Amino acid sequence: MGGACTFWCVSALKKTALTVASAALLPLLTAAPSWADGKQPQPPATMSSVGGTRLAMAGTQVDLGLGAPVLPKKLSGRSWIVADAESGDVLAAHNPHWRLAPASTLKMLFADTLLPKMPSTEQHKVAPADLAGMGEGSSLVGVKENLTYSVHDLWLGVFLRSGNDAVHVLAAMNGGVKKTVQDMQAHADELQALDTHVVSPDGYDEPGQLSSAYDLTLFARSGLQNKDFREYCSTATAKFPGEMVKAKKGKKPSKKRSTFEIQNTNKLLTGAGGVSPYQGLAGVKNGNTTHAGSTFTGVAERDGKVLLVTVMNPSSDENQAVYEEAGRLLDWGFASAGKVTPVGKLVPPKSAKTDTQQAGGKPSAAPKPSPDAGARANASAAVSDGSSGVGIALSITAGALIVLAAAAYLVNRRWPLPDLVRRRPRP
Repeated sequence: MGGACTFWCVSALKKTALTVASAALLPLLTAAPSWADGKQPQPPATMSSVGGTRLAMAGTQVDLGLGAPVLPKKLSGRSWIVADAESGDVLAAHNPHWRLAPASTLKMLFADTLLPKMPSTEQHKVAPADLAGMGEGSSLVGVKENLTYSVHDLWLGVFLRSGNDAVHVLAAMNGGVKKTVQDMQAHADELQALDTHVVSPDGYDEPGQLSSAYDLTLFARSGLQNKDFREYCSTATAKFPGEMVKAKKGKKPSKKRSTFEIQNTNKLLTGAGGVSPYQGLAGVKNGNTTHAGSTFTGVAERDGKVLLVTVMNPSSDENQAVYEEAGRLLDWGFASAGKVTPVGKLVPPKSAKTDTQQAGGKPSAAPKPSPDAGARANASAAVSDGSSGVGIALSITAGALIVLAAAAYLVNRRWPLPDLVRRRPRP
């Protein structure tokens, strides 16, 4: 884990009048992509308007201003979004509310839901039942039954190797897969990620398991407010516990344990597989399954500006297309800063408090999900339209964030940039 960074916190407050609109979400069966017909799916005619009516429209949404560069030509993702992580402004989007299979990017929601519940130093001996129920061909970090792991080790397995075995052990520690799925769904609803329907905690292909580029971006933005989340997702390599070291013949049993190195599967972070590492990238999560194709959500900082990008299921035959397209969108976003009119917003959590609820004019505390929040009762919900989300600052100087709901409110955040993300420039 990286050491502490120095930073300063900037506070700000924005006020705006919000228009309340209803976002009609499509039923799960009509929203889910076909599993068997082999046809190229098309975005539905009606999508959620969470974050703004422009985001409900099919196709690309962008408003270029004077001096703004045009969008990159080589973009084949079925759905993508570029957003300012501090203000929540959506700079450009393409079918951002299209409900698609998320693959392992859903692990961001899993981590954001469970990380606060377990201290990183907690130790757990893996029982055989902990590893039951994993899908065939699951990605694994190498967790073994009857061996003991720290929560810290297990989260490294989740973030670096996308280990479904580590996910299932952590889910078992949380009361089981069923309870964890319920907790994740409740947290998704709290974040207003209403495109998301959770079936498995690891993102494995399951009928009805859906999310969207918009929702995945909300998960990343929320998760990155947790120091451990930031450090795990920006770690390139780590040592993972292996088997116990066997004692030599005639010697007492050894208490030592072997380790092996694991590397992050996020190639835009590590530069593996012929992908150039992206300067300033700080995570977040990649995924790939047969049904979902390649998915990726990333956060990067450049010249004090912090952007979030999500790309889902590119159809290009370009090598490592999901990373290349994410990199192009980040380049465009940084070059377009201040030159485009936002087409939408990343919304705040439901539980975020307004500044009028704070005594003495103090800024509100960090919004926390309700522990009693349940899964949604139906697929339709009314949401605020055009409200700003809980922003972040991952730059070296760090920053503050502003969120707007029914009234203006302020949330102070301190998000030091992990040392690891001060990366070398792209060739």
